[in-house]
Amino acid sequence: MEAARPFLLGGHWQRSALTAKVVNPFTGETIAEICRAGQTEAAAAVQAAEAATVPMRELPAHVRADALLRIAAALRARQEEVARTITAEAGKPITDSRREVARAIQTFSVAAEEAKRIPGEIVPMDWTPGTEFYLGILRRFPIGPILGITPFNFPLNLVAHKVAPALAAGNPIVIKPAPQTPLTALLLGEIVLESGLPAGALSIVPCDNAVAERLVVDDRFKMLSFTGSAAVGWMLKGKAGKKRVTLELGGNAAVIVEPDADLDVAAQRCAAGGYAYAGQTCISVQRIFVHQSVLQPFTEKLLAQVAALKAGDPIKEDTVIGPLIDQAAARRVEAWIGEAVAQGGRLLLGGKRSGSVVEATVLSEVTPTMKVSCQEVFGPVVTVSPYQRFEDALTAVNDSPYGLQAGVFTRDVGRIFHAFRNLEVGTVLANEIPTFRADHMPYGGVKDSGLGREGVRYAIEEMTEPRLLVLNLRQ
Repeated sequence: MEAARPFLLGGHWQRSALTAKVVNPFTGETIAEICRAGQTEAAAAVQAAEAATVPMRELPAHVRADALLRIAAALRARQEEVARTITAEAGKPITDSRREVARAIQTFSVAAEEAKRIPGEIVPMDWTPGTEFYLGILRRFPIGPILGITPFNFPLNLVAHKVAPALAAGNPIVIKPAPQTPLTALLLGEIVLESGLPAGALSIVPCDNAVAERLVVDDRFKMLSFTGSAAVGWMLKGKAGKKRVTLELGGNAAVIVEPDADLDVAAQRCAAGGYAYAGQTCISVQRIFVHQSVLQPFTEKLLAQVAALKAGDPIKEDTVIGPLIDQAAARRVEAWIGEAVAQGGRLLLGGKRSGSVVEATVLSEVTPTMKVSCQEVFGPVVTVSPYQRFEDALTAVNDSPYGLQAGVFTRDVGRIFHAFRNLEVGTVLANEIPTFRADHMPYGGVKDSGLGREGVRYAIEEMTEPRLLVLNLRQ
């Protein structure tokens, strides 16, 4: 095996005595060894970001935009290399990995546009006598160094959703990638390093949790942007002090299927949303509530769609369901399925595990207290439950500690808007699954699902500070 790969620190590649292995989730083979940052290297990354604050802040918008376009172009030129890296370290099916790279290209392209139109406004001051000659000008300014902590499931695009808006706004950023998937982030670091941005604009520092927590409490960071589990996210928020915090956390996304819905479309979309990347997305379809009158035909259509999904080696072009991130995750999902069945749930399809691959599973007759209902499975498991009244379905969707996204399949626009008003989620999708995300839309949740919004324009708002200039224009 080649020497341990260095990490990106302040515009140069850094080696350290600490190393970690990167393992292919499907084969179990070690595919690389990387250097990890200790306390000394992490402190140097903070210093590099701090040193880059003024050079980044002073970059004109067109310079930031051009750099972001160069990053997008480099990703496009290396698309297959990056996609295969994602598949190797994350176990994501290669077709999904290619889509992730395409989305990251879009994210950086949108950031290039948004870098040129960070808004400001004129604020009239002449509302009371004596203020006739005053005028306010509001502009947004970069807040300074940002710490981003990212998960394994989208090792490129969820990094891009922190890096792209930070650079667009003129902020340096330090990324702590997931321990399972550092290689993709390091590839992105290589590309950003060649974009012409100031040294220290981006550092990629793989490190253990203790070092990461030291970074979180460091007051030199002005913002923490975290994507990951709810338990870890809220714990880190408690340690973050006075800095801004954006949290993109978990979910157990729900779908409502009304009697007037196109059942073929609903079944096809639910199958796509429940099993893409083996259900390892926080907006994966997990709970499906179907009106009693169409429960049987919908379930039959869903089972037919799910049974056709091919599981196995993620590097094969026709694989839809690859492995979970490791065998421990697969064993947990298998145990939750078994526990649901033991408690009275009915296994309609799947349920078996082979190594780190879990079969596409459909459960019915579940109760709200089962783990597959009330917690985030993060695996290829979908539950189907009947309801009688639309209000009952809304209540069932809201009966969750999470509130990220939800889908409603119906032709009744009144019910769509009723769901929009009453569902406790960040996004309601009409005649679409909650797994849908466009990279420029405001994305985020409520309750245990998080705090703040991502999507390039909305992340830029989180990463900038409004500042007002008041002019006395009296001659």
